[in-house]
Amino acid sequence: MKSYLPFFCSGTVIKGFGRGSKELGIPTANFPEQVVNSLPKEMSTGVYYGYAEVDNGPVYKMVMSVGWNPYYKNEKKSMETHIIHVFDEDFYGKTLKVAILDYIRPERDFNSLEALIETINNDIAVANVNLDKPEFISFKTNEFFSPNS
Repeated sequence: MKSYLPFFCSGTVIKGFGRGSKELGIPTANFPEQVVNSLPKEMSTGVYYGYAEVDNGPVYKMVMSVGWNPYYKNEKKSMETHIIHVFDEDFYGKTLKVAILDYIRPERDFNSLEALIETINNDIAVANVNLDKPEFISFKTNEFFSPNS
Protein backbone atom coordinates (compact mmCIF):
# COMPACT_ATOMS: atom_id res chain seq x y z
CA MET A 1 0.00 0.00 0.00
CA LYS A 2 1.25 3.48 -0.79
CA SER A 3 2.44 5.57 2.17
CA TYR A 4 -0.27 8.22 1.81
CA LEU A 5 -3.06 5.63 1.85
CA PRO A 6 -5.57 5.27 3.30
CA PHE A 7 -6.67 8.84 2.57
CA PHE A 8 -9.98 10.14 3.90
CA CYS A 9 -11.78 13.17 2.54
CA SER A 10 -15.24 14.63 2.22
CA GLY A 11 -16.98 17.43 0.41
CA THR A 12 -20.13 18.59 -1.29
CA VAL A 13 -20.93 16.85 -4.59
CA ILE A 14 -20.78 19.30 -7.50
CA LYS A 15 -21.80 19.07 -11.13
CA GLY A 16 -18.98 17.59 -13.17
CA PHE A 17 -18.56 17.38 -16.90
CA GLY A 18 -21.82 15.48 -17.36
CA ARG A 19 -20.14 12.55 -19.11
CA GLY A 20 -20.27 9.76 -16.54
CA SER A 21 -23.93 8.90 -16.82
CA LYS A 22 -24.63 10.18 -20.31
CA GLU A 23 -21.61 9.07 -22.36
CA LEU A 24 -20.19 6.25 -20.29
CA GLY A 25 -23.21 4.81 -18.50
CA ILE A 26 -21.08 4.97 -15.35
CA PRO A 27 -22.30 7.83 -13.13
CA THR A 28 -19.76 9.69 -11.04
CA ALA A 29 -19.88 12.15 -8.16
CA ASN A 30 -17.42 15.01 -8.37
CA PHE A 31 -15.66 16.87 -5.59
CA PRO A 32 -15.07 20.62 -5.62
CA GLU A 33 -11.65 22.06 -6.40
CA GLN A 34 -10.69 22.61 -2.74
CA VAL A 35 -11.06 18.87 -2.02
CA VAL A 36 -9.03 17.98 -5.13
CA ASN A 37 -6.35 20.42 -3.97
CA SER A 38 -6.24 18.74 -0.54
CA LEU A 39 -4.89 15.46 -1.96
CA PRO A 40 -1.39 14.52 -0.82
CA LYS A 41 1.26 15.98 -3.15
CA GLU A 42 2.80 12.53 -3.65
CA MET A 43 -0.52 11.00 -4.73
CA SER A 44 -0.20 9.88 -8.35
CA THR A 45 -2.96 10.47 -10.84
CA GLY A 46 -4.83 7.34 -11.79
CA VAL A 47 -7.59 5.04 -10.60
CA TYR A 48 -8.09 4.15 -6.95
CA TYR A 49 -10.66 2.21 -4.96
CA GLY A 50 -12.15 2.29 -1.50
CA TYR A 51 -15.44 3.07 0.18
CA ALA A 52 -17.89 5.94 -0.09
CA GLU A 53 -20.90 7.27 1.77
CA VAL A 54 -23.48 9.89 0.78
CA ASP A 55 -25.11 12.01 3.53
CA ASN A 56 -24.43 9.49 6.32
CA GLY A 57 -26.19 6.74 4.37
CA PRO A 58 -24.93 3.21 3.74
CA VAL A 59 -21.24 2.73 2.93
CA TYR A 60 -20.60 1.29 -0.55
CA LYS A 61 -17.59 0.20 -2.56
CA MET A 62 -16.25 2.80 -4.98
CA VAL A 63 -13.67 3.46 -7.67
CA MET A 64 -12.24 6.92 -8.22
CA SER A 65 -10.41 8.57 -11.07
CA VAL A 66 -7.94 11.22 -9.93
CA GLY A 67 -6.36 13.35 -12.60
CA TRP A 68 -6.76 15.00 -15.96
CA ASN A 69 -8.69 12.34 -17.90
CA PRO A 70 -6.46 12.30 -20.99
CA TYR A 71 -9.22 10.90 -23.21
CA TYR A 72 -11.19 14.09 -22.60
CA LYS A 73 -8.13 16.38 -22.38
CA ASN A 74 -9.32 18.08 -19.19
CA GLU A 75 -7.54 21.26 -18.18
CA LYS A 76 -8.53 20.90 -14.52
CA LYS A 77 -7.58 18.04 -12.22
CA SER A 78 -10.62 16.19 -10.91
CA MET A 79 -11.70 13.47 -8.50
CA GLU A 80 -14.56 11.48 -10.00
CA THR A 81 -16.09 8.86 -7.73
CA HIS A 82 -18.17 6.00 -9.07
CA ILE A 83 -20.06 4.37 -6.22
CA ILE A 84 -20.72 0.70 -6.93
CA HIS A 85 -24.45 0.89 -6.25
CA VAL A 86 -27.50 1.93 -8.25
CA PHE A 87 -29.05 5.13 -6.88
CA ASP A 88 -32.54 6.36 -7.76
CA GLU A 89 -31.42 9.97 -8.09
CA ASP A 90 -28.32 12.13 -8.34
CA PHE A 91 -26.86 13.68 -5.21
CA TYR A 92 -25.61 17.12 -6.15
CA GLY A 93 -25.22 19.25 -3.04
CA LYS A 94 -25.02 16.24 -0.71
CA THR A 95 -21.98 15.34 1.36
CA LEU A 96 -19.76 12.62 -0.06
CA LYS A 97 -17.22 10.93 2.20
CA VAL A 98 -14.58 8.65 0.72
CA ALA A 99 -11.86 6.42 2.08
CA ILE A 100 -9.29 5.94 -0.69
CA LEU A 101 -7.55 2.67 0.06
CA ASP A 102 -5.48 1.45 -2.86
CA TYR A 103 -4.31 2.14 -6.41
CA ILE A 104 -5.36 0.22 -9.51
CA ARG A 105 -3.56 1.89 -12.43
CA PRO A 106 -2.23 5.15 -13.84
CA GLU A 107 -4.51 7.32 -15.95
CA ARG A 108 -4.04 6.99 -19.68
CA ASP A 109 -5.53 7.95 -23.00
CA PHE A 110 -7.76 5.65 -25.04
CA ASN A 111 -8.29 5.14 -28.76
CA SER A 112 -12.05 4.90 -28.39
CA LEU A 113 -14.92 5.47 -26.00
CA GLU A 114 -15.55 1.71 -26.02
CA ALA A 115 -11.98 1.02 -24.83
CA LEU A 116 -12.39 3.57 -22.04
CA ILE A 117 -15.70 2.02 -20.91
CA GLU A 118 -14.22 -1.49 -21.00
CA THR A 119 -11.26 -0.39 -18.87
CA ILE A 120 -13.50 1.40 -16.34
CA ASN A 121 -15.65 -1.73 -16.04
CA ASN A 122 -12.48 -3.74 -15.43
CA ASP A 123 -11.44 -1.23 -12.73
CA ILE A 124 -14.85 -1.72 -11.08
CA ALA A 125 -14.37 -5.52 -11.16
CA VAL A 126 -10.90 -5.20 -9.58
CA ALA A 127 -12.28 -2.95 -6.83
CA ASN A 128 -15.20 -5.32 -6.17
CA VAL A 129 -12.86 -8.27 -5.61
CA ASN A 130 -10.17 -6.44 -3.64
CA LEU A 131 -12.55 -4.63 -1.31
CA ASP A 132 -13.77 -8.01 -0.03
CA LYS A 133 -10.26 -8.80 1.25
CA PRO A 134 -9.82 -8.66 5.05
CA GLU A 135 -7.27 -5.81 4.90
CA PHE A 136 -9.85 -3.55 3.22
CA ILE A 137 -13.29 -4.69 4.40
CA SER A 138 -12.75 -3.30 7.90
CA PHE A 139 -12.68 0.23 6.43
CA LYS A 140 -16.37 -0.11 5.58
CA THR A 141 -17.14 0.35 9.27
CA ASN A 142 -14.41 2.92 9.97
CA GLU A 143 -15.38 5.68 12.40
CA PHE A 144 -14.85 8.20 9.55
CA PHE A 145 -18.19 7.08 8.16
CA SER A 146 -20.11 7.54 11.42
CA PRO A 147 -22.70 10.36 11.50
CA ASN A 148 -20.64 12.34 14.03
CA SER A 149 -17.47 12.61 11.95
